[in-house]
Amino acid sequence: MHYVISDIHGCYNEYRKAIEKVNFNANDTLYVLGDCIDRGYASVKVLQDMMNRPNVIPLVGNHEFMALKVLKELCTEITEENAETHITIETMQYYTDWLLNGGKHTIEEFSALSLSRKYDLLDYLGDFSLYEEVFVNNKNYLLVHGGLEPFSSGMTVEDFTVPQLLFSHANLNKTYFQDKYTITGHTPTVLEKGNKGTVIRRNNHISIDCGCVFGYNLAIYCMETDTEEYISSEFKY
Repeated sequence: MHYVISDIHGCYNEYRKAIEKVNFNANDTLYVLGDCIDRGYASVKVLQDMMNRPNVIPLVGNHEFMALKVLKELCTEITEENAETHITIETMQYYTDWLLNGGKHTIEEFSALSLSRKYDLLDYLGDFSLYEEVFVNNKNYLLVHGGLEPFSSGMTVEDFTVPQLLFSHANLNKTYFQDKYTITGHTPTVLEKGNKGTVIRRNNHISIDCGCVFGYNLAIYCMETDTEEYISSEFKY
């Protein structure tokens, strides 16, 4: 089976319950649509679990994008030669933006690791893909963290910049592609009036960020069956 999950945000217990609920095994594949980290209580544990599973395919989210540069700087030894240039205004801006978006706990967890484990984690984060295209049960799927905005007819995923793929919000009232389904995270479905933390299907979109870190649900979606399972959140950011 092919499964998709998104916006775990360090909610390790919920993540483990989700994969256990679908009996995820070595014959399955799990796509994680970014934002594994930040806001929640165990971002590093989530990443380390994913790292140890060769059948987990990670995609980068805006939180990993913000975190990567800062975490690299945390691994750089400050010497007499680089002391004046080690922390730049640009780095400080990345750091501030990341903290404002829930990076504090991730920094604390990362700082507690040995240097070798820090580098292992950085290598892993650096290999996350921007998007994946998957063909399952005669259906085409485009998996990406954010939206494809601004979108117009005839565009393909290659036409978008990295920030657009990671930070833009999918417009569920617009059909991007007639011949494929776009599965996204990033935008909590609870932002839609009346939604209580469930997957939204509309206009060939499947929106699966169900607001776990905000006290709602973590959804794990199965492409073969077009169904999902929910794990109730144990945490509220």
